[in-house]
Order: sequence, then C-alpha cells, then structure tokens
Amino acid sequence: MRRAQRTKRKPMAEINVVPYIDVMLVLLVIFMVTAPLLYQGVDVDLPQADAEPLPQDAEDPVIVTVNRDGELTVSIGSDPDKPVSAEEVTDLVSRVMRNNPDTPVLVRGDEAVRYGRILDAMAMLQRAGVPQVGMMTRPSADDD
Repeated sequence: MRRAQRTKRKPMAEINVVPYIDVMLVLLVIFMVTAPLLYQGVDVDLPQADAEPLPQDAEDPVIVTVNRDGELTVSIGSDPDKPVSAEEVTDLVSRVMRNNPDTPVLVRGDEAVRYGRILDAMAMLQRAGVPQVGMMTRPSADDD
C-alpha cells in the first residue's frame, strides 16, 4: 500500500484584500447616501457667477443669509437657521469682529430677493464694523 504523500504547505504571506474592498464599497455607498442628508440650512437659490473660491487656509466665515422672503439668518449663534432681526445681526457680527477682526464675512442672498434687501444687509454689516464683505454665488453653468 502506498501512503498518500504529504505535502507541506508553506504559510501564505499575502494579505487577502477582497474583504477590505467589500467593506470599503459598503462604506462608500453609506456615505454617498447620507452625505446629502447632512447638509442642513436655509434654502437659498444663489445667483450664478464666475468667481474664484475662497482660499482653503481662510477661517470659517460668518455667513449672513437673506432668504427668498427677505428674512435674515446668521451662521453663528445657537440656531443658525432661525431668522433674526437686523439688530441681532449687527450685535452678533460686531462681537465676532471685536474678538477676531480677520474673520471673513459673506452675504448669501437668494436669487429672487430684491437687491435692495441685500444692500441693507451689507449696510448692517458695515455698521457692525466689518471692513470687507464678500458675496456668495454658485458656479456658473458653463463651468460644469
């Protein structure tokens, strides 16, 4: 009788990456589904314009939003989506500017709001001590 030959197996030194790829694909799908849900804020249709984006090393800006109804919101405070009065905008922004005068301040205005309302918001920011105000836009359609 012949005995079955035993073969010695060498240990495999390679990592099986297939399970890691499966996990990464599942995570990718989860993040793709949840990412749009994470953005909360005021619904504003920004006008389109060709403009350079802010530098990445800039601080987080203070954003004053003028929505379609002309209501103001500020990106600082306890509830950044709650409409605030003009006095509250001036008070909040002036406190930020006293603490850090280099903080960028941007106005985000709905495309349908009267231009005069945007100018009112910019005048409020000037009274609050903001030396320079930027305007937020979305990229123009020909950039796509």
